[in-house]
Amino acid sequence: MADRETLEVDVLIVGAGPAGLACAMHLIEQAKRRGLPKPNILVIEKGASIGAHVLSGAILDPLVLDELVQNWRQKGAPVGQPVTSEELLFLSEAKARSIPLCLAPRYLDNHGNYVISLCDLVRWLAEQAKEHGTEILEGVAGSEVVFDGNTVMGVRCSDSGLGKDGQPKPNFQPGVEIRAKATVLAEGSHGNLAKQLVARQGLDMGRQPQTYSLALKELWELPAGTFRAGRIVHTLGFPLQELLARRAAQCFGGAFLYGLDETHVAVGLVAGLDYANPSFDPHEAFNRWKGHPFVRGLLEKGQLIQHGAKSVAEGGYYSMPRFYTGGCCLVGDSAGFVNEARGKGIHLAMKSGMLAAEAIAAALAQQRQAANSQTAGDWRRFPLGSEALGRYEDLFQVSWARRELYAVRNWRAGFARGLVIGAIHDLGQRLSNGKGFRDPLPLDPPHQTLVSHFQRHGQPDPGNVGTRALDKATAVFHSGTQHQEDQPSHLNVLDLQICVQRCAIEYGKPCQYFCPAGVYEWEQEAGSALRINSANCLHCKACDIKDPYGNILWTVPEGGGGPRYQRM
Repeated sequence: MADRETLEVDVLIVGAGPAGLACAMHLIEQAKRRGLPKPNILVIEKGASIGAHVLSGAILDPLVLDELVQNWRQKGAPVGQPVTSEELLFLSEAKARSIPLCLAPRYLDNHGNYVISLCDLVRWLAEQAKEHGTEILEGVAGSEVVFDGNTVMGVRCSDSGLGKDGQPKPNFQPGVEIRAKATVLAEGSHGNLAKQLVARQGLDMGRQPQTYSLALKELWELPAGTFRAGRIVHTLGFPLQELLARRAAQCFGGAFLYGLDETHVAVGLVAGLDYANPSFDPHEAFNRWKGHPFVRGLLEKGQLIQHGAKSVAEGGYYSMPRFYTGGCCLVGDSAGFVNEARGKGIHLAMKSGMLAAEAIAAALAQQRQAANSQTAGDWRRFPLGSEALGRYEDLFQVSWARRELYAVRNWRAGFARGLVIGAIHDLGQRLSNGKGFRDPLPLDPPHQTLVSHFQRHGQPDPGNVGTRALDKATAVFHSGTQHQEDQPSHLNVLDLQICVQRCAIEYGKPCQYFCPAGVYEWEQEAGSALRINSANCLHCKACDIKDPYGNILWTVPEGGGGPRYQRM
């Protein structure tokens, strides 16, 4: 068996999304300003290519680009479509009623923002980072955090060439162990490594539990003139909630349509994973929304280009873990930098990467200055301490990112109690700079919100999903998802007896509903046999988040596996 290779760098960044790439670019600039040698920065990306795992709406607040890249417009940033019009609709099952924008809260105002393809943006950011001297490795997945005591030393990458039985094949190659003075986890929502780190070091102690939504999104090509470029529409109500429905039958969330250009529109549904009904199916809800007369009238003229799904960490300020420790920082969605009230996180993710970069640069300068008798090479060997990286927290506390998140700190918790109660909480919070009627407002983690033996009366007709409905297998096909078939499953059911003897009886096998990709399939002929179609996985991690017993463990597959988004 081949020996595991060890690679040493100054800074390792896990994840080539907006947060990780902004961190890399800004760190090189910060090192230059401090007179430090250019740090050796390595970014690893588990997707087969940059942007392959990037899924977003997306509306961008350009404030952060102004800070990160001077003259970004002249440098060709793919941010050329300003928001030209906004609409807010409340949907009943058959009608769409416009909500006057004068009644909408100010945080929903998108004047000055841009409709973008996040895939295109991260590819452009990757080019800029490479020009700065950053090395980026695609198709490399980090599987395990490497510790020395409580200090993060780096990351061990996933092995390749293992068969389904876990035994090495002839092409077996152990994953490289990458060691760094500072490791930055920019994995996105519910990251595999971040989850390990937070649990081991208790970085979420004293914080509210994190909550998540599942975002389902598609890209459609429409005839020119069908949906204007820069037009954005947000919808509430059908199919997730009704004004008078009981709380247990409702689901937090809404939907959107964004005009990317004259012929392409991004459509999506965002459903909170803290719902109560075990048989609620976000994929079916998305199909029903597409079948609404308002949406169907647009989509029936077009052609589906791509489908995807991802989770969104949306608990807000009080749910953010401590995002630094010895040798490591958390950035972006991995640290909860999302403003769900605005439905935006890109600008906050990038800002968090920049703040982490400033803290790392200051720590490198401090460490080098203290080296005194050591050679220039010696000072690079030791991880940066927790106290030094704590500057990241200090910088955040005086930043506009903190002010933005603190102002809506109780927003998501308010809407966890239903649409009407949430609107009352929202009004109270707007009148008190986010405080509301209770501060902090309690929030339940998604795996604790399902109601056992739920009465399923009044469920929607599953056939009422419109002409543009996709079954889950077809949806996966349109995501471009690919996994090496002959490899161990990266979706691990820890105790099958819990599934059969408890979860199936108490909750009615909810995994077959909350997974948008049909990964968990109960075979009817076999009675209680659970089939796991891990090759279908869209890497949304809803199973790891929502399973009521915490009995499903999502881990990384071989690097390069998963969705292959093109312009999402």
